[in-house]
Amino acid sequence: MEKLSAFVTTFNNARTLASCLESVKWADEIVLLDSGSTDATLDIAEQYGCKIFHHPFLGYGKQKQLALTKTTHLWVLLLDADEALSPASQQEIRDLLQRGPEADGYAIPRQEQMFWQMNNRFVRLNKFLRLFRKDKGHITDMPVHAAPKVDGVVKNLTAPFYHYGETDIDVKVSKLNAYSTGLVKDKVAKGTRPNPWMLVFYPPFYFLRAYFFKRAFLNGWGGFITSVCGAFYVFLKYAKLYEFHQRKRYGKSLMPASAPNNPPVYESDKPC
Repeated sequence: MEKLSAFVTTFNNARTLASCLESVKWADEIVLLDSGSTDATLDIAEQYGCKIFHHPFLGYGKQKQLALTKTTHLWVLLLDADEALSPASQQEIRDLLQRGPEADGYAIPRQEQMFWQMNNRFVRLNKFLRLFRKDKGHITDMPVHAAPKVDGVVKNLTAPFYHYGETDIDVKVSKLNAYSTGLVKDKVAKGTRPNPWMLVFYPPFYFLRAYFFKRAFLNGWGGFITSVCGAFYVFLKYAKLYEFHQRKRYGKSLMPASAPNNPPVYESDKPC
């Protein structure tokens, strides 16, 4: 049987970490890289026998990549601290490792908590590459949504894992605001130019795709709310990019001469 290293990055994740670690306690090792938690995160990690490392936060991609380098086995499994394998997913991965993987990486469907409920099992689930050969993969250096990338064959598993990251609307909206701000830096670095028509047409397209084509309507009003939030998220991404270039184009010329020069967060040194 192939040995498995699970790895997790943490910062004050005591609320969800126990569920995460409980779902991978059968792994041959659990590597946990913490960036300065002040709650019970490290106490929980010690209870599960994690190999604990410490490093200031480098950004989502770089922090996960550093955690990956701390693992010792060929096959690795990435989980966020607010995620957990379902019992079916645990068994599917163990069976795969027992008979021998036939690919270099495996994408796993993720079932999302949607505020007061878990989303319906007939909703089209997004798949995420989480199980892969360490010598074939790395973590992308994205400011947000950093994910593994494998140089080789990737196949899909069928049993889902769970995401408990959006427990209420307040948490979701806070994430959307932070993520959209972080992505401005990435788009500017890549030379992406703003298209104001994206503000008009892409959000309603996103809503229709999520609510109808991905069957979020099966989640009732929770599905409607999360689809609207998703449409707002893509609106924010392109609105903030457009704002960035407008500020670059006009500077203070559209403001009163006495107005202070207060740059937005994505032009300052404040981390996303």
